[in-house]
Amino acid sequence: MTALPPCPKCNSEYTYEDGDQLICPECAHEWKAGESADAGDDARVIKDSVGNLLQDGDTITVIKDLKVKGSSLVVKVGTKVKNIRLVDGDHDIDCKIDGIGAMKLKSEFVRKV
Repeated sequence: MTALPPCPKCNSEYTYEDGDQLICPECAHEWKAGESADAGDDARVIKDSVGNLLQDGDTITVIKDLKVKGSSLVVKVGTKVKNIRLVDGDHDIDCKIDGIGAMKLKSEFVRKV
């Protein structure tokens, strides 16, 4: 019996073969036998204005006054935003700002707290 490689996502040793694919029963990750470990679907890397890696649930601070399009509101410098969510697109941060509501921000205008 040949030893199968561990799961690249969760490092489980209980992987099994199904045709030409390998499957992890613990996290349900599927990959081809020849694929490298870094070919996962979590390849999105979003960094703040100073290069810190951002993740879902982080707290950030706005580093520049930002005008809210379509209204007279302004998000002031130093505004803290809790529990962000990272999304795909031009504005890569989805969040709620107290007093303003749901917003999308660009990561180049924020800094991780």
